[in-house]
Amino acid sequence: MSPSAEKLLWMYETMIVIREYEETMAKVYLEGKLPPNIQKGLAFDIGSGPVPGEMHLAAGQEPVAVGVCAHLRREDTVVGTHRPHHFAIAKGVPLPAMTAEMFGKADGLCHGKGGHMHLFDVAHHFSCSGIIGASLPPACGAALAAKKRGQDLVAVAFFGDGAANQGSFHESLNLAAIWRLPVVFVCEDNKYAISVEKSDSTSVAWNTDRAAAYDMASALVDRNDALAVYEAAAAAVARARAGQGPTLIEVKTDRYLGHFQGDPETYRPKGEVAGLRAHDPIPALGAHLRSLGLLDDAADAALRARVADTVAQAYAHARAGAYPRAEDALLHVFH
Repeated sequence: MSPSAEKLLWMYETMIVIREYEETMAKVYLEGKLPPNIQKGLAFDIGSGPVPGEMHLAAGQEPVAVGVCAHLRREDTVVGTHRPHHFAIAKGVPLPAMTAEMFGKADGLCHGKGGHMHLFDVAHHFSCSGIIGASLPPACGAALAAKKRGQDLVAVAFFGDGAANQGSFHESLNLAAIWRLPVVFVCEDNKYAISVEKSDSTSVAWNTDRAAAYDMASALVDRNDALAVYEAAAAAVARARAGQGPTLIEVKTDRYLGHFQGDPETYRPKGEVAGLRAHDPIPALGAHLRSLGLLDDAADAALRARVADTVAQAYAHARAGAYPRAEDALLHVFH
């Protein structure tokens, strides 16, 4: 299934939005965290700056998000991971509210109380969690609700290759298969579970090999390519909407940055990231658009300027927002 011209342009622009957003956050996040003089031996201060706490960025993994979300409706459910921004952006979560949440501001998605790993947007049916493997059970729940209501809606659980070794992975696949739930499980294989290589932690070469154990359809995308992901997701989403049950997709993708910002990345071979960046999926999709006559230098420049302005406005909005009031500390939380 080939995407329409409109869909191709959406995928390309959305990938650029994600990259611009993540690269901007990489700079903003460091504000106030690095000592004025590193020679003094002062440590990286994770709690300082406008965006305190951990930060996991997805630059390089854009094809997974856009290739799948290109097939989804607003009412479909997406459950992301601790590295969630690319999924949220591709699902349509508003950048100003999402960014305000990361800055801890009152007008953030969760009133500034969730942070970047716990984004929740009811209007766009998006959520995520900092717990490894936590995306799969809620996606099954959303899929079960859609099935019981007779709706042709789909739920998608994104997760990393490390999460495929969690019990929640196997339990969710088993349940989804038994009940033939309209859910698509999407594994982002970026080679590393934090700092541990997949080959050192997983007994199979590809997690899609495990689908057979649950009599489940599967698809392997062994390259970081938005069009290949789009094709695999097309079949999986169509299967789910038609009541034919779940699918497990695995995508070999690339993480350009550390597991978290501040990660020394000593576990990576020298030159690995440079090698990955040499096969950047954004220029590759841009070249495809040019070959179809859908993009030229002027249009590309205008698109990138528009994206840069949109992202800059989101960050400006987050900086300008007010923090939650102290007296509201117990609002919007479980008691």
